[in-house]
Amino acid sequence: MPHSVSAPSDSPPEVEVKMEDPEEGGLPPPRADCNDHDGNQDVVMADPVDQDGSNPPAKDVKLEELFADVDSDDEFPTSTGAGRAAPVVSSSPDVPSSSGDIPISLKASDPEVMRSFYQRLFPWRYLFQWLNHGPTPTNDFCHREFSFTVKESVWRYLAYPTSDLLRKDVVQQLPSKFDIGPVYSTNPRDRKTMRNTSAFKPLSKELCFDIDLTDYDDIRTCCEKANICIKCWQFMTMAIKVLDSALRDDFGFKHIMWVYSGRRGVHAWVCDKKARIMDDQKRRAIASYLEVIRGGAQSGKKVNLRRPLHPHLTRSLELLKAHFQEDVLEGQDPWQTSERTEKLLQLLPDRQLNESLRKKWDSAPGRASTSKWADIDAVAKTGASKALDPKALLEAKQDIVLEYTYPRLDIEVSKKLNHLLKSPFVVHPGTGRVCVPIDITSFEDFDPLGVPTVQTLLQEIDAWQEPGDEDGSKPILDWEKTSLKPYIEYFRSFVLGILKDERDIKIKREREEGQPSSLDF
Repeated sequence: MPHSVSAPSDSPPEVEVKMEDPEEGGLPPPRADCNDHDGNQDVVMADPVDQDGSNPPAKDVKLEELFADVDSDDEFPTSTGAGRAAPVVSSSPDVPSSSGDIPISLKASDPEVMRSFYQRLFPWRYLFQWLNHGPTPTNDFCHREFSFTVKESVWRYLAYPTSDLLRKDVVQQLPSKFDIGPVYSTNPRDRKTMRNTSAFKPLSKELCFDIDLTDYDDIRTCCEKANICIKCWQFMTMAIKVLDSALRDDFGFKHIMWVYSGRRGVHAWVCDKKARIMDDQKRRAIASYLEVIRGGAQSGKKVNLRRPLHPHLTRSLELLKAHFQEDVLEGQDPWQTSERTEKLLQLLPDRQLNESLRKKWDSAPGRASTSKWADIDAVAKTGASKALDPKALLEAKQDIVLEYTYPRLDIEVSKKLNHLLKSPFVVHPGTGRVCVPIDITSFEDFDPLGVPTVQTLLQEIDAWQEPGDEDGSKPILDWEKTSLKPYIEYFRSFVLGILKDERDIKIKREREEGQPSSLDF
């Protein structure tokens, strides 16, 4: 499931992706940088303005106030209505307004649908604060690479000093998706003008993981290819459980966001600062540590582990054993055919045991996988093979459990700083579903088929009726009127946690350096 510069595997049409320079592809010339003047000065966000046009007196800003529901920059415009805010004029003058009903027959990829979504529902402010790690633009955002997929082309090395300029380009160009890359040593748009091109290099990026259900096609029986259901989605539940536990317990990471890919997979963004600044060597080491399943669909045994098992694998087996019984043996019945049964026998260590099991199963066509799994120990205890090594059989069964339950990683996504990954909250062009974050406190209840589509969300705005007890003092934002609300609220709380930690790190560093603490968050 590549997420760099090749055509996305999730996209319905098979197209040849052409790499284009953003300036040649129709995007505006490079924007002003955060460090546009003396190399040290950040772009400062405009001060808020009162309704009478006057500037309010300066005051200390608390971190929690960054997430006030009333957005001064109209990143979440509200619909017109009694007691509600006035209509918002698009920040892109050449883009027509998207107000009005959206016909249910329109596809998710329809320009009118996409423009309405990005103007009215996409959480631009929180995306900016997540990537910027603070409210005032820094190089963490200004030197961040973005990539647009527009029709048959991929435009790379885009960069923006503010989220509003990113929003304007997205609304104007309407990419089928946009990806997020690393923070570079300089503005990515300026890479061709540098005298020393080797000085242009990636400095930081979240540690990312990508898991796709198509990599489970050799073991899932309910669906295949791009199709999914709640039964095979349990493989994603297992993956989140195992990887999240390892990333927190073994590496001490705290800020881990899981995101639904929009169709058949999940992405993980590890956002701790110590993860973001890791070089490629450290990323490869962590990826190798977590990679257990090796080999493609046509390969034989995919799990080959040393004994004694590493504590991470022992813990994983404990986490996965119930899923193996319920979601694999009972839910998938993976050895229901003779061909799949032969695959199971190939994973067992004793030839005589295999012959006895094969004879037993051939005499009982349709025998359930739960029974076949129990037969392994039952037949072994009868002495069918005098040379059987009980320890080797136990280890083989452990390997089988892991092969049918352990996360199957697209490992290349995790190995390099400069790899791109699809942004949260974009719309999948094939399914119309939004790539929403998954609440880690209730991830086992997540239903991908219950994620709202962009058409549904726009209809929910139109159908929304203002509660009678509202006094009109607080405008209701459009995303608050839809089923996208809990996902944006979770994202907001996740970002707040990152900002708090970044602030604490800054205060500690200033104290260690003997500088006065500047709480400019």
